[in-house]
Amino acid sequence: MVGGRLKGRHSLRPGSSTVNEIAFRLYLLAGASLVAIGFFGILASAELLRKILGVNIMGSGIFLILVGLAARTTDPIPDPVPHAMVLTGIVVSVCGTALALALADRVRAMKAREMLDEEEEE
Repeated sequence: MVGGRLKGRHSLRPGSSTVNEIAFRLYLLAGASLVAIGFFGILASAELLRKILGVNIMGSGIFLILVGLAARTTDPIPDPVPHAMVLTGIVVSVCGTALALALADRVRAMKAREMLDEEEEE
């Protein structure tokens, strides 16, 4: 470090292109990891609750990718449209999760009722 600046061709000051590129790559990597984990959770489990959680994890990964893409501009101010899309997506995903959990509860109740009906017949 010379005179408060890092030696070399890259500076790591906030707002510099190197910091933005590192942040973008971290968001992209974290988002892609969450999408992969969620997809694995959907494929690997037969339980409805775990599948719903997998879809939520995938949605969170997509939100991270969108936020990372919003920050990838040459302007110091990121693009607000992807941030608005992420906020809207969060609201939609909460509503979708509530609907999926209600349907999963109904499926569980129907299966329990079928099991009781089979026991009564025997």
